Amino acid sequence: MAAAAPRWKIPESVLVVIHTPALEVLLIERADTPGYWQSVTGSKDAEDEPLALTAAREVLEETAFDCRPGTPLAAGLRDWALTNVYDIYPRYLGRYAPGVTRNTEHLFGLCVPEAAVPTLSPREHTAWRWLPWREAADACFSPSNAEAILLLPEFTPS
Repeated sequence: MAAAAPRWKIPESVLVVIHTPALEVLLIERADTPGYWQSVTGSKDAEDEPLALTAAREVLEETAFDCRPGTPLAAGLRDWALTNVYDIYPRYLGRYAPGVTRNTEHLFGLCVPEAAVPTLSPREHTAWRWLPWREAADACFSPSNAEAILLLPEFTPS
């Protein structure tokens, strides 16, 4: 019996900056790297998965905030129509097919009515905090995540 082929991560992902109207930003701490704070991120599950569904799925998996179509939070999910292409951190290269070294990340924002308590997936994240947007940008380990948070005022209706 042949072994199943490995399921490689798709090198196309979303980054979702969850924020309040007052520009408080939710950051979550990575379980595999304590001290690394970030926004919600995650890869597509299938090549043909629409990016907005990837974003909503990842938000649900990582925070339990439900912004899938038809939910009250769905109207707050916005595709910023911006992408980052970056080198995958060496520690994560083994999750991708051989030869894959770069990822394309699509930026989204999710405006929630207030700073609510997320329910974290403990295998992915161990802590959370809401911070004013500039402080949140300073706290991120990822430069692309920090840059996305600094763009937040441009993508938030006044």
